[in-house]
Amino acid sequence: MTRPLWEPSSQEIEESNIKRFIVKANERYSLHIKDYRDLDAWSVEYTEDFWSLVWDFTGVIGERTDAILVNRDRMPGAHWFPDARLNFAENLLRRRDAAPALIFWGENVVKREISHAELYNKVSRLAQALRASGVEPGDCVASFLPNIPEAVVGMLATASIGAIWSSCSPDFGVQGVIDRFGQIKPKVLLAVDGYYFNGKTINCLERLVDIRAKLPTLESIIVVSYISARPDTTALPGAVLFEDYLALYRGGEISFARMSFAHPLYIVFSSGTTGIPKCIVHGAGGTLLQHLKEHMLHVDVHEDDRLFYHTTTGWMMWNWLVSGLACGATILLYDGSPYRNKGTILFEYAESARATVFGTSAIYIETLMKNNIVPRDTYQLKSLRTILSTGSPLSPRGFEYAYAHIKPVRISSISGGTDIISCFLQGNPILPVWSGEMQCRGLGMAVAVYNDTGTSVIGEKGELVCTAPFPAMPIGFLNDSDGEKYRAAYFEKYPGVWRQGDYAEMTSHYGYKIYGRSDSVLKPSGVRIGTAEIYTQVEQIEEVEESLATSQEWHDGERIILFVKLRPGMMLSDELTTTIRKHIFRNTTQHHVPAKIVQVRDIPRTKSGKITELAVREVIAGRPIKNFETLANPEALEQYKNRPELLS
Repeated sequence: MTRPLWEPSSQEIEESNIKRFIVKANERYSLHIKDYRDLDAWSVEYTEDFWSLVWDFTGVIGERTDAILVNRDRMPGAHWFPDARLNFAENLLRRRDAAPALIFWGENVVKREISHAELYNKVSRLAQALRASGVEPGDCVASFLPNIPEAVVGMLATASIGAIWSSCSPDFGVQGVIDRFGQIKPKVLLAVDGYYFNGKTINCLERLVDIRAKLPTLESIIVVSYISARPDTTALPGAVLFEDYLALYRGGEISFARMSFAHPLYIVFSSGTTGIPKCIVHGAGGTLLQHLKEHMLHVDVHEDDRLFYHTTTGWMMWNWLVSGLACGATILLYDGSPYRNKGTILFEYAESARATVFGTSAIYIETLMKNNIVPRDTYQLKSLRTILSTGSPLSPRGFEYAYAHIKPVRISSISGGTDIISCFLQGNPILPVWSGEMQCRGLGMAVAVYNDTGTSVIGEKGELVCTAPFPAMPIGFLNDSDGEKYRAAYFEKYPGVWRQGDYAEMTSHYGYKIYGRSDSVLKPSGVRIGTAEIYTQVEQIEEVEESLATSQEWHDGERIILFVKLRPGMMLSDELTTTIRKHIFRNTTQHHVPAKIVQVRDIPRTKSGKITELAVREVIAGRPIKNFETLANPEALEQYKNRPELLS
């Protein structure tokens, strides 16, 4: 495109939080910041001043001294706000009025609304009950809950005590839960009796019996009634229903435990499919400060905004979404399939709840586009001003579809990960949107793209890195006392520099493109190719619904294998194969053209919607896959085994 897809008006720029932030920065530090480029450069060069102002501008509740960053030249090893004391939940519960804090839909079966005052009251009662059960700072509370209000209440009550929250969504099987919670040794488990998905009711009680038996550290199990009024828990010795657990306690002032900036808040899990998940520990202060920065400055969330992201509790976007409470926003929770009502239930919900920010996955947008669904024909979405997308890169056609067929507002593709429980690449309310690009790097994040020699480049593909410390870096990995696994995960290739593992490019607009995971980069004839480069072309073919590209070891090198899922009832013919190859060649290079194109019934994805190229690469090589529980559809991998097409 020669022109941006979207540009902010002068009024939108003037009314943005980021404009107010620039004014504050100029006033406090006698600066002359004129635009975002100036602000970005200052935020990285004078990072202590930047994060100090973020603390004050966002109104963080807590105490701190002038000490901002210790060991700035060490990564890992830097320490932020070493003297600060705060409580994460106290910052998210700053409102106590009658305005809605949470609006919830469980598909179209259950609908609830909870005010800020009611949320505070529920958190108070649960915190008292947890304390009475012996939960102390540093203890782990585990959650096997869907994206329902009780999950938010549980996290906030846990954080108010200074305990650690960790979550698996109930679509995980028993082994997937044990692989995660077995490592963290939780004292309490909050679990659900079942959930709704795509019009079906799924009971969880039988799995809970097995989970309970394999978690010997559990002292309490609390069951939330969701699919039934009072579920039968007789097979779960010692289990108590959530409403009974709270019955003895009245709401009142919460005794928030103010802990150090780096005090553990969350344990989240890596989603690799080749081994047991890594337990990544995130601190309360870094998570809070990073989320406030992203919500207020990059998304432009204001008090009384209504923030929606389609997520499960097993994805870090749930943690990100809930932090919107710290801005005084209303959080919109949806549990269930996004494809109910012919794929439009999320827009029905967004219209009903008057969403101002609508977040979803790239695959959801691409699926709507492939199925010719036009939400704006049915839903006006009058309140909506921003659409967010993550999980995988949003194609240029996906940008243009969302702008034309959902609503012509800012479309922000964002990218980060569980590793930092936030984003490296962001949207921006005062910059234009270019199709296929993420608008900017996050403020205070020294993000760059390195070529093979470790040199920062623009307009070339390479490794996405961050060259300086930032507050949302993990505290470390659980059960990694010497930090060896942590260093190996991010700092081995470029010592002192964070390597995210994404194959990326900084554009001439100073935006970014992501081409897929760098560990799944294809290298036929030694040429590095991101899988997203191929997907962008293949999925323009009308007959193709989805695709997956991976490499196969072949003779003394590797070749590209493209798997395609076609529209229902279609078969891969020689003619279609030729069409796909010609389209890829015409729009990329000869190196991008796959050696083999193979039809499959389904594309395996993680529960957060990411295509699992590495798992398929291992399968076609005959190597074992260990962590099936990470996948949303693990059965899909069976069709990739022993394919005769790959023998010649």
